[in-house]
Amino acid sequence: MQKGLTGKNTMRHLALTISLACVTPLLSAAEIKGTLKQGELSVGSDLTYPPYTYLEQKQPSGFDPEFMQLMGKQLHLEPRFLDTRFANLIMGVNAQRFDVIASALYVTPERAKQVDFISYLKTGSSLMVLSASDFRPQQPEDLCGKRVGSIKGASWIPKLNKVSTEYCLPSGKPPIQSREFPTSPEVAQALLAQAVDVQMEDPAVAKITVEKLQGKTVISSSELIYPVVIGLALRRGNQALREELTTALDQIKQNGSYGELLARYNLDEPNAQEINTALGITTP
Repeated sequence: MQKGLTGKNTMRHLALTISLACVTPLLSAAEIKGTLKQGELSVGSDLTYPPYTYLEQKQPSGFDPEFMQLMGKQLHLEPRFLDTRFANLIMGVNAQRFDVIASALYVTPERAKQVDFISYLKTGSSLMVLSASDFRPQQPEDLCGKRVGSIKGASWIPKLNKVSTEYCLPSGKPPIQSREFPTSPEVAQALLAQAVDVQMEDPAVAKITVEKLQGKTVISSSELIYPVVIGLALRRGNQALREELTTALDQIKQNGSYGELLARYNLDEPNAQEINTALGITTP
């Protein structure tokens, strides 16, 4: 009886060994590139945020999908987007539901404690005015005494209020009049109706608005205002994939394809100081 039990255990052990032998090469192959599936780069993204990431005819579209296609080409990996609500993205990458987050994710010191970032983009705000107007503001200090339209709750509104109280009034100029609207299209309508003098908007959204309005408005500011750094986010410790993505980013910068993409979306690349500031790294 004892001998029979030993024989069965030996067979089970052998079967398990064979099973593991079949699986192990697949796991090792995935680990070489740090991806969950060989030949594929799975991307967590909230596909509800045009023009950065959204669905068009049921296909991922916008800046981040185009960016990840450029990256995937360099890595010889096929990007596969998994539509995930923004609040669940960091949890998802850490739970290994996908390899990387590409979803206009702002780089912050708090998030940097949860994920590893590869900073690749900066956004902020732009100023848009009527083409027929002589008013061509470049910076917030040019807005004293003007009616500035923004989407409700925009991150730059408190900063405009600060400029108003700390620059405009002490300089003997009238305050900035911030006016908020529920949506960006409603701000644009207010600008067209001359209910506001200028629209402050995300630069990529501003570019789309100018194109849709067919020359009725123009972006007057030449540089990003209140820049914010955006990064790809990976599970902490996934060094293999981090290195490959970093190399791929360098390659698309060198071949010019990334610069072309930035220009089409009216966006820019962050510099080292901006990245360190976003990460909360203080430099002497």
